[in-house]
Amino acid sequence: MRVTKELYQLQEVEMELASDEQTMNQITSQLGESEAVIETQNKLASERERLKELTRQQHSIEREIDDIAGKLTTVEEELYSGRIRNPKELTNLQQEIDSLKVNRNKLEDQALEIMEKVELVTNSVATLDSELKRLEAEWQSQQHKLSTDLEQLKVAISNLKHKRQLLATEIDPQIVEIYNELKRQRGTAVAKVEQGICRGCRISLPITELQQARSGSLVRCSSCGRILFLA
Repeated sequence: MRVTKELYQLQEVEMELASDEQTMNQITSQLGESEAVIETQNKLASERERLKELTRQQHSIEREIDDIAGKLTTVEEELYSGRIRNPKELTNLQQEIDSLKVNRNKLEDQALEIMEKVELVTNSVATLDSELKRLEAEWQSQQHKLSTDLEQLKVAISNLKHKRQLLATEIDPQIVEIYNELKRQRGTAVAKVEQGICRGCRISLPITELQQARSGSLVRCSSCGRILFLA
């Protein structure tokens, strides 16, 4: 029974090792840049660029409004100065004033629309900036934990490999070869026996196989071929 117990222990170590190595690969794949952080960074950059363009448009329109206001003041002073008495010239000045006012009103409407857009985009930038800071803080915390977990796993894996090597050297090489072949064929080479049932294939074992297994002989299940282990 000693050899079957050693084989079962070897299998348990190898299964734990395989699980830890899989976990290590998963952790390794999660280390590095965060897609959520990158996506939010891109959105924030886009909104900031949009805000910059809207602000440029706003300043441009404000300058145009100021230019029109200056021209309007000049023309109105000319109209009401009393220096011009020619009706046609007075009419032309009035028409120019009306035209300037129409253009000013259009520009003021545009300026109002842009101001509303600027406010919306400014709020969007603030929201995205706050979201980015939160995501970056979470990402940094996660990366730190993953790095810590990874280092601990590396130590655990190293210990398990050493333990597996020690166990394997204590078992007859020919039996280890049989064990490895069964593992390749069945996934697991050793099946625990509980209440007379092979836990590998879940089939009740013949009395003769149970007796041989209890005697300490290396017995394989007649159904699945795995090595039987009685605890």
